[in-house]
Amino acid sequence: MVRFLLIVVLAVAIAVLIAIVAGYNKIRAADVRVDEALSGIDVELTRRASLIPALVHTVERFAAHEKGILDHLTTARAALASATGGTSIEQRRAAERDLDSALAPLLALGQSYPQLNSSSNFLNLQDNLADTENKLAFARQYYNDSVATLNRLVTTIPWMFVAPLAGVSEREYYRSPR
Repeated sequence: MVRFLLIVVLAVAIAVLIAIVAGYNKIRAADVRVDEALSGIDVELTRRASLIPALVHTVERFAAHEKGILDHLTTARAALASATGGTSIEQRRAAERDLDSALAPLLALGQSYPQLNSSSNFLNLQDNLADTENKLAFARQYYNDSVATLNRLVTTIPWMFVAPLAGVSEREYYRSPR
């Protein structure tokens, strides 16, 4: 009888240990997916920022006296570049919002300068920015889906008991900068 009871206790202990290891691995994998998704956003933000110098150069050729717009855009690009790679979602969002507000008047210059709007380089850069915006929207959605999965795991039984052991907690969603 004692031997049977000992075998049952040992089997339960092994089952609990397997459940803890499986939960730990599942939560850590979800956390890694969130980090991967956030780096996807950074890739697209960096791509977007890398288009800015060429855009500024093109606009300078046609509208050199619009220095204030160009300076604001250059400053916003630098802020965005420094925000990527960090851990703060809010810092990324603020830098992205600032870049959006700097890009709007620059892109509107095409209406004021018909020769700029007919420049193939300017039109190509606008197309690249639009493509990057689409990819950025997808990257944000993938990140938010990954965060939703992680947050569900971290807040539901039985995973909520394993999450502190894995050092994982809920993550913040990425909201549109607008």
